[in-house]
Amino acid sequence: MNRIPGFTVGILWLGMAFISLQRANNGWATGYEDVGFWWTVIAVILTIAAGGALIGTWIHTQPRQD
Repeated sequence: MNRIPGFTVGILWLGMAFISLQRANNGWATGYEDVGFWWTVIAVILTIAAGGALIGTWIHTQPRQD
């Protein structure tokens, strides 16, 4: 039960990263390299944050073996 909020946040951030990559692709395709570059930077940051949320949730919700 404690994993649900962490995984939800991670999945939402992955969704936002995917949307950012789509915007970056549109920027590159229309010749706006600056728009494509900065949306790519945003997508990378969101992907790192999502990975941290997912992996951190997994690690910190494992049962203890005392």
